[in-house]
Amino acid sequence: MSNARGKLVYRHRLPTRLWHWANALSIFILLMSGLMIFNAHPRLYWGKYGANRDRAWLAIGGTQDRGLLIVGRTVIPATGVLGHWKDREGRIQRRAFPYWATIPSRYSLAGARRWHFTFAGLLVGGGFAFVIASLFNRHFLRDLRPRRAELSPRHIWQDIKDHARLRFPSGEAAARYNILQKLSYVVVIFGLIPLMILTGLTMGPGFDAAMPWLLDLFGGRQSARSIHFLCAFGLLGFICVHLVMVVLAGPFNELRSMITGWFRLRAR
Repeated sequence: MSNARGKLVYRHRLPTRLWHWANALSIFILLMSGLMIFNAHPRLYWGKYGANRDRAWLAIGGTQDRGLLIVGRTVIPATGVLGHWKDREGRIQRRAFPYWATIPSRYSLAGARRWHFTFAGLLVGGGFAFVIASLFNRHFLRDLRPRRAELSPRHIWQDIKDHARLRFPSGEAAARYNILQKLSYVVVIFGLIPLMILTGLTMGPGFDAAMPWLLDLFGGRQSARSIHFLCAFGLLGFICVHLVMVVLAGPFNELRSMITGWFRLRAR
């Protein structure tokens, strides 16, 4: 299908589109409810144990007049954003993350856990269905598997330079994933998301009893919590870069392809 504006090609199959939007919803709610859960104890540790008197490698807090982000021995002022911010009524609050970044917006550890566990189930169930569908329709092998030539340092460096200069592919190449997309999607699908799921299970006492090897795998519940937090912010970084690239590449065309499957190729 083509016209003067460019050829339309079918870029994204239905399982990919369904998983994309289910993932977008579940990760959005998981991140925000996770920040509320973090507010209950805004400190991270390595090892099996961690409490207020133990040394944390990361802490977010506030004093009477300022907010602080503490990473190791480095203290970073964060007033107005972290540890010291105003709520809707203009009152100063000293919880780690502000109300507009959390679900629920008011402090509720129980409520945040309900949101978190519900949408964790959607993430796991949707991811499992997507993997099964992608094995049957060969999405992984056809679209995400890097070719040997693409993995050469020269090719990767050229792709990095093209992205930095906002030189996006045109013609038939625009309908295919480039090597940076492939590598980032592989890291997210087979790295960050599974790590988040496994470390999340490790923090659950019931799962520890059923699968005690998880504690050994991650070096204890506190290490699992730290890895979970780092993976969550790694995923947030991926989402931010992804959204920027969608805007720069042409949001209407990109969104249409992820809603209908059809993508219009740009002329060379």
